[in-house]
Amino acid sequence: MNIRLIQKEDNLGLAKVIREVLTEYGVNKPGTVFTDPTTDALFELFQMKDSAYFVVELNGEILGGCGVYPTKGLPKGCVELVKIYLHHSLRGQGVGKQLMQLSIDVARARGFISIYLETMPELSNAIGLYEMMGFQKLNSSLGDSGHFACDLWMLKQL
Repeated sequence: MNIRLIQKEDNLGLAKVIREVLTEYGVNKPGTVFTDPTTDALFELFQMKDSAYFVVELNGEILGGCGVYPTKGLPKGCVELVKIYLHHSLRGQGVGKQLMQLSIDVARARGFISIYLETMPELSNAIGLYEMMGFQKLNSSLGDSGHFACDLWMLKQL
């Protein structure tokens, strides 16, 4: 298994994993990254200043990823933890935690003081991991991600 920064040739495999996971949990609907056009061009999206995206590959196949992105409208000093998806074969092995920690470390190194995420109740396994990593639930959203179907918001102070 190899964890590394996203490359252009990862776009197709990563989009496939993201859509498979959303379908698996029954949240393959508008207002999520399922229909977001940037899902097919994540390498290009993560060329934005202060963003970073890590992928996990095994035997040349992309099986997930996680990153940080300076989402429009977030409070000063805050960055969003984004697109945390893992193929079912890697779940429960600490890979998601490792990807999240790399992303959190990048945010901290770039001077961010908090990190925000959006999710859905259907992704209950992930919510437990977020809480274990120090994220706390919020009463409303921050920023303007455009993902209106995400109705659970969390924040972690760095």
